[in-house]
Amino acid sequence: MYLGGIDVYYVLLVLPAALLSLFASALVKSRYAKYDKVMASRGVSGAQAAQILLKANGITDVRIAHIGGKLTDNYNPGNKVLSLSDSTFASRSIAAVGVAAHETGHAIQHNIGYGPLIFRRMLVPVANFGSRFGPTLAILGIILGAVASLEQYIPIFQLITDIGLLLFGASMLFYLVTLPVEFNASRRALKILKETGTLTTKEEIRGARKVLTAAALTYVASALTAIGSFLRLLLIANSRRNRR
Repeated sequence: MYLGGIDVYYVLLVLPAALLSLFASALVKSRYAKYDKVMASRGVSGAQAAQILLKANGITDVRIAHIGGKLTDNYNPGNKVLSLSDSTFASRSIAAVGVAAHETGHAIQHNIGYGPLIFRRMLVPVANFGSRFGPTLAILGIILGAVASLEQYIPIFQLITDIGLLLFGASMLFYLVTLPVEFNASRRALKILKETGTLTTKEEIRGARKVLTAAALTYVASALTAIGSFLRLLLIANSRRNRR
């Protein structure tokens, strides 16, 4: 829907999420930079903190590895490797310990068979395929349907649009399932950081929480962007059909 040449669906559904993504990204960088300068009083590094938390949960089969980059930390349940980046592995800052604890939270989830994490792993191939081809097919179907001169081809273009929307919707589900997985990992991280004394004061826990909350906001923004983009294409497709 256009008003004065402006895509109203984009302005209402996609643009706010895009702006939130920019804000979330800036917030993560700002908070990480702030608490990366504050050293944890216990003096443990990110890698040491991860080892402490794994041991506290009886996990002995997860390997801690060092990878390049900044904030490229991740846990791979396929090979049980917890990878910590240059900015986390050896750093003794509150920010580094918080990030390492968050990734350890994913290892704990995997160890106990946390349902949403298992479901998200199952969605990965569908999400990868859907995010790659879904929007393209939906847009292609909409465009071809709009310019089609022969009525008999319109149902074919509508089918292409529907397939694209279905694939896009499947990839969007991945973003939604990611939210409880990430929030739960952060809650586990903060809880066990306190229980093990890895971070020893309320101020340190508060700092780690601020870093992880900012990181969580990026996942919220990604989910909202996916939902907004999907709804925009769905509304455009429906409006085209109603005009027929």
